[in-house]
Amino acid sequence: MQITKFLSILLFASFILVGCSDDDDNTLIPDGESPNTQPLGTSANDLLSDANFRGLTVEIVSVEGFAPTTTAVNTFRTFLEERLFKPDGITINQRTVSSSGLSPFNIDKIKEIETNTRTEFNEGDEITVYIYFADGTNDNDDGSRVTLGTAYLNTSIVIYESTLRNLSSNPNAPMLSTIEAATLNHEFAHLLGLVNIGTPLQSQHENTVSRGHCNVQNCLMEAAIEFESGMMDMMGNGVPELDAQCIADLQGNGGR
Repeated sequence: MQITKFLSILLFASFILVGCSDDDDNTLIPDGESPNTQPLGTSANDLLSDANFRGLTVEIVSVEGFAPTTTAVNTFRTFLEERLFKPDGITINQRTVSSSGLSPFNIDKIKEIETNTRTEFNEGDEITVYIYFADGTNDNDDGSRVTLGTAYLNTSIVIYESTLRNLSSNPNAPMLSTIEAATLNHEFAHLLGLVNIGTPLQSQHENTVSRGHCNVQNCLMEAAIEFESGMMDMMGNGVPELDAQCIADLQGNGGR
């Protein structure tokens, strides 16, 4: 699943629409560690519950100069602690790497980068997730639509940090840390199986047009989140949250 932004320049205001599209495949990484290279959503219960894994390690690998803000990482950690049962705790390891020079990226290039840079894999009762903060754009971006992030395997996410920074520089745009945290939380929620991609629905709230998304307005998992001058009240309190129905889905699959 990938977050995208639709940008329309108006006379007096900038209209920025953030959505998410389902156009990525779930091809396995040939040289990867098999438990960490399964289709999106297949590890939802393992991530949510303590049945098989009592701890979670998140490996954040950022290109030099493109690491996420501390505020965003702290917000992301709080989101995980609120939704996952991990009695042994949640560890977030961060490090930087040199640019791959492969931008613009498609998912095959991102998988190649993961194969070369991922060092943390499931071991014992510890499950791991890999998040790559890229220094370039998605190769499907055009003048009106850009990709912010993609959850592309069961424990893998890419965040297009350079695109997030460009977005935050627009007039009246949210702070970079808010956009980063919203993208991180949204994509990780796809790893948790939302909406109906590994975590069963407890009630009917899946968007019938945009698979894997919620039809409740202003939910973190809504297919479209608007950032514009008229929507600043929505972002005034920070990152959008999961609605009650999405939370019920996670609780039904072993989460908090």
